[in-house]
Amino acid sequence: MDNSNQRPSPRVTTAYRDAARKSDTRSAALTLALAGVPVFPCVRGGKQPLTAHGFHSATNDPSRVEHWWARMPEANIGIPTGSASGLVVVDVDVHRGGNGFRSFSEVTENGITERWAWMVRTPSGGMHAYFAATPGKDQPCWSIPSRHIDFRGDGGYIVAPPSAVTNPDGSTRPYSLVSFGRDAGTVDSVELNRVLAPPKPPPRSGPPSSMPRAESSPDRLAAWVASRPEGARNGGLFWAACRMAEAGHDFSRTSLFLGDAAQSAGLSDTEAFRTIKSAYRIASRLGPSNTLGSRPVPTRP
Repeated sequence: MDNSNQRPSPRVTTAYRDAARKSDTRSAALTLALAGVPVFPCVRGGKQPLTAHGFHSATNDPSRVEHWWARMPEANIGIPTGSASGLVVVDVDVHRGGNGFRSFSEVTENGITERWAWMVRTPSGGMHAYFAATPGKDQPCWSIPSRHIDFRGDGGYIVAPPSAVTNPDGSTRPYSLVSFGRDAGTVDSVELNRVLAPPKPPPRSGPPSSMPRAESSPDRLAAWVASRPEGARNGGLFWAACRMAEAGHDFSRTSLFLGDAAQSAGLSDTEAFRTIKSAYRIASRLGPSNTLGSRPVPTRP
């Protein structure tokens, strides 16, 4: 199915714009509900749902919405994302450790997120870019913390203007509508995820050039293991233990040579023992009934 022309209806777009301009969340929530957008109340100054079933309680029934906000007139407005509302959101986060604006610019230049329907500035200084949900296609939520980008789709929700959130510093800031897009449409959440977090390349078929040769002496293997930096200690010990197993050394001899070396590199005695034991089980193809002192069978390349 070609969903290239799928976009939020003019009725929803107008309702969102009108709701964002309201001075109170009660009338804004009713404006959205009357346009067919399901909403639910969240705590004043926060994002936690006030309903028993969270965003699953969202409704566009005006009488129900009136009842909620009559009891909680200052509640924030939550909107479920995905197929429930027909809206998905790319959430550009801003944290002390960084922000996602550069990442968003990158995927926009690639044409992935250029067809946003409208933009909302969040209380943290971040941004919500709204798109139409793709009909008939599951678009689950996901998050890529390293790129400071979240995707809010099926199984999630967002807080909408004119709601406000109290920040850790005590300041209260609102969600505010910034602008509308000229060519609003859908977003390919799978492609967006792939570009932001490409799959890692497959592991190299051979050991790094810094590793000693497979037929190196136990002393040389031990010296190499002892030199491994943090993050490469377990892997280096495992590789060296496999080489000693394939060379015919029994478990006790390998533990004697490599165990002390691993501890010199920073591994605990327990960690070293487990890693060497795992190496022998794999390199020797031993079953649970075999002894670790049995002569190993070389592994296939």
